[in-house]
Amino acid sequence: MRAQRNLWIGGLCAAATFALLVSLGFWQLQRLAWKEGLLAKIESRIHAAPVALPPQAEWPRLVQDDYEYRHVTATGTFEHDREVLVFRASGPNEGLSQPGYFVVTPLRLSDGAHVLVTRGFVPESLRDPATRPAGQMAGLVSVTGLMRAPEPRNAFTPPDEPARGVWFTRDPKLIASHFGLERPAPFTIDADAVPLPGGWPRGGVTVVAITNDHLSYALTWFGLAGTLLGVLGVVLWRRRGM
Repeated sequence: MRAQRNLWIGGLCAAATFALLVSLGFWQLQRLAWKEGLLAKIESRIHAAPVALPPQAEWPRLVQDDYEYRHVTATGTFEHDREVLVFRASGPNEGLSQPGYFVVTPLRLSDGAHVLVTRGFVPESLRDPATRPAGQMAGLVSVTGLMRAPEPRNAFTPPDEPARGVWFTRDPKLIASHFGLERPAPFTIDADAVPLPGGWPRGGVTVVAITNDHLSYALTWFGLAGTLLGVLGVVLWRRRGM
């Protein structure tokens, strides 16, 4: 009697576990469809023709998923005296594997608002603006690039060093607060890879590195569910032969 009860309890536990594993597999398939849609949306935004930067009145209502990687154009004046360097262990472009910095410069728009523009990458040897004077564009300029959300920090992110002009994330709120920028945008712009006088900084720093492992996760869960069925089948077959 006890053996039969234990068999029923074991069977119910196995059934519940099987249902959980299968549901996790289908959940990962749903995540796969979502991720593929997201990647397709990002790809279309990156290669779309640039549109006008959203007006300042809309900035407080912007939703990250709605603007991330949107290709835009903005016109203003660079404030090179407020340039900051965001450290990178390696350059994002082909042939630039050495440590260096993203050059982030405030762009003052005609209405006085500011947008931080990641103008490009420079190696350690060119961190001083005096070594690349030709690239410090003066006067009214038009910039095309991709809207980017603030970079998150984690437990391994070093503290910023504003006194040295060195930062470790592109956080427009923190950088704007340090310089006292008027009406700063809550996003940044990654400038397109347009050749600049002198060749530096080198634009086109955007790297889309979004992992998509949901199919392998789904196959893992379904595989575990199938294994469980196999083990259960062996146990029942052996008990039948007893």
